[in-house]
Amino acid sequence: MLHNFGSPVSSQALTHPMTDTTDTDPRRDALNAWLSGVLGPGVRATRPLSADASFRRYFRVGDGRHSWIVMDAPPEREHPAAFVHIAGCLEQLGLSVPRVLGADTGAGFLLLEDLGDRTFTRALSAGDDEAALYSLATDTLAALHTRWWADHTLEPPPVYGEEELLRETRLLIEWYWPEVFGTACPEDVSRAFEDAWRVVLPAATRTLLPVLVLRDFHVDNLMVLKGREGVAACGLLDFQDALLGSPAYDLVSLLRDARRDVPAELACRMLDRYLSAHPELDRAEFESAYWVLGAQRTTKIIGIFTRLWRRDAKPVYLRHLPRLWRLLEEELAQPALAPVRAWFEQYLPAAQRRELRG
Repeated sequence: MLHNFGSPVSSQALTHPMTDTTDTDPRRDALNAWLSGVLGPGVRATRPLSADASFRRYFRVGDGRHSWIVMDAPPEREHPAAFVHIAGCLEQLGLSVPRVLGADTGAGFLLLEDLGDRTFTRALSAGDDEAALYSLATDTLAALHTRWWADHTLEPPPVYGEEELLRETRLLIEWYWPEVFGTACPEDVSRAFEDAWRVVLPAATRTLLPVLVLRDFHVDNLMVLKGREGVAACGLLDFQDALLGSPAYDLVSLLRDARRDVPAELACRMLDRYLSAHPELDRAEFESAYWVLGAQRTTKIIGIFTRLWRRDAKPVYLRHLPRLWRLLEEELAQPALAPVRAWFEQYLPAAQRRELRG
């Protein structure tokens, strides 16, 4: 996710960068060579603006009159061509994304429109109206789905189906389980885990008409864009991993946020707001998908945040684990999750869960 889009160049971004790059940085050298051909020899990427859970880096560059954002997305790790494709789809749907101004997807370099510094997260921290921001985000999601279903000219991405959802849940037993028990998850326990998820996942994948799912739709990846009206005032970031899946998924991502407590009453109002915009949807089917995907996403992220600590030396994400376990307990209490709840009660009950410390 990107935290530091900005124009004009933000003094905060320039005086408090994530880190200096070293003199030995072949990708930065290649990026600067590419930039010389695109913007001229005086424009160089020097310091990355932000760090996140991916292998991407972002730089702000300028020529004294204009500023842009440059994405360095190693193609063997990231999906720069997918970013370009999904950005084009979202633009065609009339939504606000950073326009792609130049691209070498083979090398993994993109030149992007600079949308500003004001993420929803920063706006919330500054005291902006929480309900208004979440209403804008919910309306944007509802508009995205309405327009996607109406526009049959767009090339859809791959399907976000049961096998991929199941693969993601296994991240918990692959990464978190060994930290608790000191050994790999036994085969019979792992098989029981998969069997439980296979029972519940159809409620999330086989009932609702699929839609473009951005997969990281939350306040860190949404921008407040001044001078734009309606849902165009909501800028969208971090959508290169978009797939074709349930319309409930991104609403879950927004309202059951792994990194921020969203008041339960507000989340309920936003769920009602979304469904009011789509009265054609069966509420019971949508809510079942919502809770199943909530549990799936929370389970996945517990595994991802553990992996970020253990494999990638990024322990900062461990501080979110208590929230994630609290969210998962709420999700598992739903009737649609009964088989998965039974697995957790038997094999990974609350008494066995450890708070990991980097």
